[in-house]
Amino acid sequence: MNLSIADKLKNLTTKSGVYVMHSSSGAVIYVGKAKNLKNRVSQYFNNSPKPAKVMAMVEKVADFEYFVTLSERDAFALESNLIKRYKPFYNILLKDDKAFPYIKINLKQDFPNFEVVRRLSKKDGNRFFGPYISGISPYALIKAINLAYPLRTCKNFSQVKTTKRACLNYSLGLCSAPCTNQISKQDYRAIVNKAMDFLSGNDDEIEKILNQKMQIAVECENFEKAIEIRDMLKMIGVLKQKTVALLPKDFECDCFAYKSDGALGVVCVLTLRHGKVLGVKNYVLFDASLTENETLAQFIIQYYSRHSVPKVVLTNISVEDFDIQTYLKEEGKALEISCPIKATKKQLVKMAEENAYEYLTKHADKQEKEFSKTIGALENLKQKLNLQHLPNRIECYDISNISGTNKVASMTVCTAGRPNRSHYRKFIIKNVEGQNDFECLKETLARRINQLSGTDPSFSLRPDLIVIDGGKGQLSSCKEVLKQCGEDIEMISLAEKFDEVFVQNSSVPIMLKRGSSELRILQNIRDEAHRFAITFHRERRTKQMLKSPLDEIKGLGRVKKQALYNQFGTLEQIKQASVDELNLVKGIDIVLAQKI
Repeated sequence: MNLSIADKLKNLTTKSGVYVMHSSSGAVIYVGKAKNLKNRVSQYFNNSPKPAKVMAMVEKVADFEYFVTLSERDAFALESNLIKRYKPFYNILLKDDKAFPYIKINLKQDFPNFEVVRRLSKKDGNRFFGPYISGISPYALIKAINLAYPLRTCKNFSQVKTTKRACLNYSLGLCSAPCTNQISKQDYRAIVNKAMDFLSGNDDEIEKILNQKMQIAVECENFEKAIEIRDMLKMIGVLKQKTVALLPKDFECDCFAYKSDGALGVVCVLTLRHGKVLGVKNYVLFDASLTENETLAQFIIQYYSRHSVPKVVLTNISVEDFDIQTYLKEEGKALEISCPIKATKKQLVKMAEENAYEYLTKHADKQEKEFSKTIGALENLKQKLNLQHLPNRIECYDISNISGTNKVASMTVCTAGRPNRSHYRKFIIKNVEGQNDFECLKETLARRINQLSGTDPSFSLRPDLIVIDGGKGQLSSCKEVLKQCGEDIEMISLAEKFDEVFVQNSSVPIMLKRGSSELRILQNIRDEAHRFAITFHRERRTKQMLKSPLDEIKGLGRVKKQALYNQFGTLEQIKQASVDELNLVKGIDIVLAQKI
């Protein structure tokens, strides 16, 4: 522990807040919150035994800062925002977690239908069923509903305007045709209620209906349809098998179980809705929290920032000290959190715990390989290129143009060895005449460095390493820009032909081992910059080719331009039209006609 940290620890406040750990390069490597900042931060640097992952993080801490908050809720919110912004390596990041699908129905509509969504809107009237994590497809469920119950499937349905003739689905008995007033609102709602009853766990009626339809299909020798219905019945059978005995049909909960080997952790999430297990999902964590309770609490907060909250949450270790329940209630999501010790709920938690342990033992080697491809590769890169700091944030720049026209530049970003696509940025070259990639790179870099103190979430972060696509000449030219801006950021260039790495103060390139993880990181970010620049250039070029002389006329918007084309047909005919003829077009007054 250095003297600067020791002095800061003495002066730490005992109030609640958020603390941020920095590496020697200034990069954020961990963000945490605490009810008592002095006690919590001091624990990282005292001589008490700590998990291996915590020790690994503490060794890299060169400094820390902290923010005092007024309440525990404010600390939760600030911690979450800082983690999203900096993406620290030693924090839980659910970046690969896609939103689960749900089935939605808007009960405020007179004739609602079912659809699959991944975002939960708080609009009144919306009801959601799910989430469907694995094994059960929401699309297959809707298909079964539409086959059993004659609900509308059209997306362009209007409750006001009705059509003169019903579609083919009505003739096939697959739709009750509310568009032609073939069914009343009350009768349609009765059918909707039956479908919702099925999604709520009552499978008997729909099984009976589908069995009858399958028998009719067999008798009509429509074997393809019969096979389709048979598969639906199998899916419903699987859903019935997931029913947990002794649980009421309206029971819904999420079970969280955390297991760790000291260096790596796994959280298993077991999702139950309407007394059925809808899915199991495991998340691998590399988190530097001091306790397992803190890790699980942080995970739950992040998890429910993007997923629906059930009535009950069960955990294998207690998280009561972290006041998650109060935080979610203030967000309008009331729930009960407990760590059960007996009965059926305990069995559910044990099931999740066994899944987490199994996943941990099987995927430890996989995570070690992932580490060697990311942070391990960055450490090798630091050593082999003789860099001063670990290149946690790498930025790469490339130029694209054709004969000096539509000149653009790209900036791609790699954080902790992985692409950070939300931080990619595009530049339109403004001040360079003709084809001069050197000057384009200099302009791009100068504009980017000048934004270090700005509010853009990408530009405001200082890179640990800048990679230039090119050779020694491009490197020297861009290094001069950094000097003029008063910045001392490490920079290298990567030549495309032989993947030679040029570093400062050396005319001899460094050849990294072919196929090595450290070279692959540089190749990937260089190729990404190249792709990103070319794509942006093509967009600009296409837009330029489609540009019309009418676009330059002030006061002539899209609607008026369309009116001109509707009247005259072609641009040439518009050019030949007189002022009086133009003035006859709707929306074109005499002043605008003269401009045209």
